[in-house]
Order: sequence, then structure tokens, then C-alpha cells
Amino acid sequence: MFAFAACGKEPPSTPSTKVDSVVVSVGGFNFTAQLADTRAAQELAALLPLTMNLRELNGNEKYGDLPRALTTDSRRPGTILAGDIMLYGDDCLVIFYETFQSSYSYTPIGHISDPTHLKEALGTGSVEGLEIKINN
Repeated sequence: MFAFAACGKEPPSTPSTKVDSVVVSVGGFNFTAQLADTRAAQELAALLPLTMNLRELNGNEKYGDLPRALTTDSRRPGTILAGDIMLYGDDCLVIFYETFQSSYSYTPIGHISDPTHLKEALGTGSVEGLEIKINN
């Protein structure tokens, strides 16, 4: 709590009811993602709906800055799966479209249930207008 006050940021909020899944819309595709059981996932849900621009990194992920920091609970997953949605640091959302080994630490946010066309939808280079909303 003191870190937020010192930085002049408000503590992140969480929705009044738990959100289990979201819809990620990009490149003409809609993907359903199950949220992880983490505080950061619920704090992200409180920010929704959200439109983001993402940048390419390493030929396996897209990342973008969130409008505010989220609570972290970083872990080293070892294997990143295509469809994983993670938080890097406290305000960088990452969507992975390839499966690979990693020694980096992330806070789990969720996983896209069927990432079959995810790489195609994200395309090459930057992505503009990726939308995330609560799955009703």
C-alpha cells in the first residue's frame, strides 16, 4: 500500500463479482480466455472493456502497456503455452502465440482456450485495436 501512495497511484480495484472469462477480439477473430485465479486477473477484469495496441517481441509474443499497474505474483512457468496471457512487471500485458521454454517470471492472467488461429489473428508486427471484454 505504501508503494502506491509514494508513487501517487491508487491501489488497483477488483470487480464486485468474480470474472471467470473474457473475450479477446483481434484480426477478425474472437477468442475466449479463462482467467487465472490471481488478484491481477481480477484487477484486469475491473479495467474492462479495454482496447490496446501491442508490439511484437521475439516472434512468439505481443505485449502492450496497461493503463495502470496491477498486483503482481510472479512465477517462472518454465513452459509458456500458445494462448497464455501473462503480466510482465506490473503493467505490461503479454499474449503468447507460440509454445516455448522461458526463464522469465510472469504473473498469470489467463489462457485462451483455443489458440488455433491466434498467430494468424495477431499477424506480424504491431497490433492496433486488440479488444478485451468480459465474456457475458
